[in-house]
Amino acid sequence: MLARPAYRRLWTAQTVSRWGDVFNTVALAVLVFQLTGSGLGVTGVVVAEIVPVLLLAPVAGAVIDRLPAVRVMIAADLWRMGLALLLPLVAGSVGAVYAVAFGLSAGAVFFNPASQSVLPLVVDEDELIAGNSGLWTAAVVSQIALAPLAGGMVAILGPTPAFLVNAATYAVSAAVLVRIVTVAPAATDAAAERRAWWTRAVEGVQLIARTPLLRLMATVQALAALSAGATSALLIVLATDHLGVDADGFGLLLAAIGVGAAVGPLVLTRLVADPRRVGFVFGPFLLRGVVDLVLAAFRSLPVAMGALGVYGVGTSTGMVTFNSLLQAETSEDTRGRVFASFDAIWQLGRLLSLAVGGLLADAVGIAAVYVFGGALLLVAGMAGLLGARPGIRPSTS
Repeated sequence: MLARPAYRRLWTAQTVSRWGDVFNTVALAVLVFQLTGSGLGVTGVVVAEIVPVLLLAPVAGAVIDRLPAVRVMIAADLWRMGLALLLPLVAGSVGAVYAVAFGLSAGAVFFNPASQSVLPLVVDEDELIAGNSGLWTAAVVSQIALAPLAGGMVAILGPTPAFLVNAATYAVSAAVLVRIVTVAPAATDAAAERRAWWTRAVEGVQLIARTPLLRLMATVQALAALSAGATSALLIVLATDHLGVDADGFGLLLAAIGVGAAVGPLVLTRLVADPRRVGFVFGPFLLRGVVDLVLAAFRSLPVAMGALGVYGVGTSTGMVTFNSLLQAETSEDTRGRVFASFDAIWQLGRLLSLAVGGLLADAVGIAAVYVFGGALLLVAGMAGLLGARPGIRPSTS
């Protein structure tokens, strides 16, 4: 895939941008904790990053479908570069830091769906899984490799150099993207040209609602988000209260997920190229559901590490095939709105899951959170497998 110039530039831009995200995430968490001295303060950053998705995703999708997606990505990079450079100047005010975190997330609301819209323009349909696998693997490996480096940099030099690294990666990403040439989807008629941005955004939601496969995928996405929001955030609670391990053990659990997530796409590309293979799209939800139930049932660190390695494989392969199917089933002039809407569904489900999961863990125990999360994933996987078959091409057999 990297032999294709356009894909190589997209891969480079997105990968370099992910490098900056790793440094920014670590530095932002440390800075906010220093300013507030509380975990609740750090949680505020998560909220500040979720809210822009819920507010802006529909409009962002409409913009991406009307303008050249690459230009949208470049504008988002430049916007985030400016905010990253601003962060060291406002680092003494927690309110200003939250505002900048909000702005950075707003830029990502435009960048991420635009990137998903560009990929089908630079690769063939039977290369979507390989293309998405390359992007996903680079992002996961970057996080595994750079998170310790970012932590060390922040510990020694403070958060400012990490923010500057983040700004530099956005500049590099924008410079690389300039060389990808695409065009804006053409409006089909004068009335389409005159429609307001909000009207176009609503049309994107209506498209999902009236298209059986997209409606099914949105339902599966919502169920998965309601599961993963709590189980991911409360993994530290599972480690300490259920498995009885310290920070080192928690680090091993995270490493197991990362290794599985990195290996999954490499295996996937050897097994399937057709993005419409139902088993590879929805089967990973079942796999993750079983893992959650295993985590709830066993108190062994080695068992948990093995299970989470499988979870990482399921997460990465599921993400790659799910996105590939969405790209294959949507047209160029609707793809931005569809992906932006799915981002909003994911973040809203994640937010609800965090709230419910926290209450459930306090009232019943952390094992109940994983039982509930596993059940949701099993329902999501079965719904996808049973519901998608009539609408998918014969290649799913």
